Amino acid sequence: MNPDDKSFFLDAMEDVQPLKRCADIHWQPSRNTRAREEVDNEQLDNFLTLDFLDVLPLEEPLVFRREGVQQGVIDKLRTGKYARQASLNLLRQPAERCRQMLYSFIRQAGRDGLRNLIIIHGKGREQNSHPNVVRSYLARWLTEFEDVQAFCVALPHHGGSGACYVSLRKSDEAKQENWERHAKRSR
Repeated sequence: MNPDDKSFFLDAMEDVQPLKRCADIHWQPSRNTRAREEVDNEQLDNFLTLDFLDVLPLEEPLVFRREGVQQGVIDKLRTGKYARQASLNLLRQPAERCRQMLYSFIRQAGRDGLRNLIIIHGKGREQNSHPNVVRSYLARWLTEFEDVQAFCVALPHHGGSGACYVSLRKSDEAKQENWERHAKRSR
């Protein structure tokens, strides 16, 4: 880089402010061979189906609540009050690839003890557009995971109808830790 280029660059960047650190984890499948083999083996267990699908109408929001989940949890999820711990971007991916990515993402989130996720699926203007087909599959697939306790449409600044918040069940370790914390307080 010659001195004039560096000077020009520094002048252009003079008033730029650094971005704040983001705590979100943007999940990407592993590129190392051993981890990729584990993912490939995991995909053999992938129970998510690509069978016939009724495409959800565009005006029908993505929403699901497993029996026993309190309304307060759903309200906090819907209003974005839970910090998103990881995100998955399914934009412009074929349905089979979305199926594989979602399966690995939810499994990994469960292993990592994550509870609150966001999935970006996109939105189409037409009923049978690719983003709406992926959105419809996503609505089916998420209900097939026992660990998914609820999901709903994201707030507009997080993607609106092109994204959804997902709440996972607490891990056994987190339940035990929570129980111990509350047991100590009640003594």
